[in-house]
Amino acid sequence: MVLLALFGAAIIYAALGPADWQVRLGLHWLVEHFLGFFVLTLLACIAYPRPLRLAVVLLPVAVGLEAAQALTPDRTPNIATALVAAAAVASAALLADAFFRLRNRRDDT
Repeated sequence: MVLLALFGAAIIYAALGPADWQVRLGLHWLVEHFLGFFVLTLLACIAYPRPLRLAVVLLPVAVGLEAAQALTPDRTPNIATALVAAAAVASAALLADAFFRLRNRRDDT
């Protein structure tokens, strides 16, 4: 749970903190956004195993963080980034849901 909170705080800081202080992986920025939200969603699914409910919560958070960048002086919001973050949340939630269903089916037999 602490790891989830730290990772979530790191994403919020990366979205709204000063651009000069960001740590970059050296990948394309869309890939970095996808990986960040994908890992955050998977960690949240481990903490709370209801992935589709988590997706309903995390989708607006992902889009809201991108929209909040309009409030910072050195950034501008980008619709492609919001869509990539939303796709990462949805795909991670669907993957986790399929995993949990498969695991439960195997436990039932």
